[in-house]
Amino acid sequence: MTLLNQIFTWIKRFAEQLRFTLGSTAFILAFAAINATLYQLPLYRFAFSELDAASLPGVLVVLTLFVIVMLLTVLVLFLFALISQRLLKPLAMFFAFGNALAIYFIQTYQVVLDKAMMGNVFNTNTSEAGSYLHSAFFIHLLLFGVLPMWLISRINLRHTPRLRIVATLLLSLVLGIGWIYANAPSWLWIDKHARKLGGMMMPWSYVINSARYQTEKMMQSRTLEKLPPAHFIAQGKTVVVLVIGESARAANFSLYGYARNTNPLLTEAGSIALKNAHSCSTYTTASVQCMLAHVDTSSTLIHNYEALPSYLQSNGVEVIWVSHNWGEPPLKVGTYLNASELRKDCQGADCEFDEVMLTGLEKRIAQSSREKVFVVLHQAGSHGPDYFHHYPADAEKFSPVCRSVQTQECTSDELTNAYDNTLVYTDRFLSKTITLLRSIPNTATLMMYASDHGESLGEHGLYLHGTPYSLAPDVQKDIPYIVWMSPTFKKAKTLAADAALSHAQHAHETIFHSVMGAFDMRSDIYKPQLDIFSDAPGSHKQK
Repeated sequence: MTLLNQIFTWIKRFAEQLRFTLGSTAFILAFAAINATLYQLPLYRFAFSELDAASLPGVLVVLTLFVIVMLLTVLVLFLFALISQRLLKPLAMFFAFGNALAIYFIQTYQVVLDKAMMGNVFNTNTSEAGSYLHSAFFIHLLLFGVLPMWLISRINLRHTPRLRIVATLLLSLVLGIGWIYANAPSWLWIDKHARKLGGMMMPWSYVINSARYQTEKMMQSRTLEKLPPAHFIAQGKTVVVLVIGESARAANFSLYGYARNTNPLLTEAGSIALKNAHSCSTYTTASVQCMLAHVDTSSTLIHNYEALPSYLQSNGVEVIWVSHNWGEPPLKVGTYLNASELRKDCQGADCEFDEVMLTGLEKRIAQSSREKVFVVLHQAGSHGPDYFHHYPADAEKFSPVCRSVQTQECTSDELTNAYDNTLVYTDRFLSKTITLLRSIPNTATLMMYASDHGESLGEHGLYLHGTPYSLAPDVQKDIPYIVWMSPTFKKAKTLAADAALSHAQHAHETIFHSVMGAFDMRSDIYKPQLDIFSDAPGSHKQK
């Protein structure tokens, strides 16, 4: 017998011997205690960072958090046990694996698993999910997910009479609620930090917020209401390109005063950076919805009206949507293309990056028989944590760069270098878009660029984006909002962005009405005060 066979035989014998027999009530209490201890490290770490850990009030707050987690777990598991005790082991295994996944991302990227972050999770595509994989991820998952699942599988559950389950549940509720009420002074601190605490409480953070997100998505999937018909107050060929950026923050754009020259080509092209632009959200799905809605949707995912591209298409505008990302609302447009389709006709190394979206675009615009053409280019942009994968080698202006998805493994300079290189590449992509628009003869052309949200690069211990808006730092909310206008467009329009932005809840709210203004399009929903071109002659005419 070889050494390897001997090892496998020993493991098999050990596994056969490693069996436990527990009653259902004992299993529930044991799992609840382990869950409240092993899987709540981010919760307790946050509490101790905000409290005086050496003081009695601080200790009591942490103990109260322990009791709350324990009580929630006991309550849910006992309720499932009353349905069927056979559900307990699969449920506990699911929670163990889910907790392991959640804790890894919370500790690695300092995220909070609120409804917005769960929206990010459900909308992450396969290629983006792969960017988070690292050896540390698999080791963590093995130790805190797979191993506990295997140990749970070795437990033989002894059936417990329902009366005993009910009695134990009632006793647990009395003791738990009694402790919480006895420590009423802890409530104020817990209430103050409730949103952040709720996003760290395993497994209830991802379970409850997943349910909240999916409920809103189902409500959102209802039949969309049509917006009122529109008309045009001026004729003439007009092409508008809206570029939706990804994770670009204004703080790192040289157009906004950043010391590094990350926007040399946009500067040379005469692009205009609109000041004081803020996103409506810190995650893609909500932000894109805001950009394309005629009203402010920043407080909800539920929006039952057709989006801007669909509205334009239904009113005679040629609409072309080209995507290298995800997260758009339901659309009814003339042409919808994604990057994978375009790569079939694209040649060169740049076809792996955002420039693939420009493949054949000039021809599509030229072939349109309509006077008004609207193009949306949805970038992959600066999506992290694998910033180094989002630009070609010849766009690597700053080095050394972070080449790991474990952002903490890199120095601050390496991470910033990699991120800034994505902005240098975005500068190039936008410059090529402008060049394409310049080549269209006898046409008023416009490019509008706005990022969906910003990005954290380690400031305050935060990385990426998706922090609840009320808690998010400015770098996740302050976005680049850039406009380029052709000479023909400038003759007909005057930029008056400051006034429009001052009337808006956020910069994204101006996009719908500004695109309508650019096309000289009017309807009952058009709001000139939110149109960044509303100072143009005749732009205030509603009928």
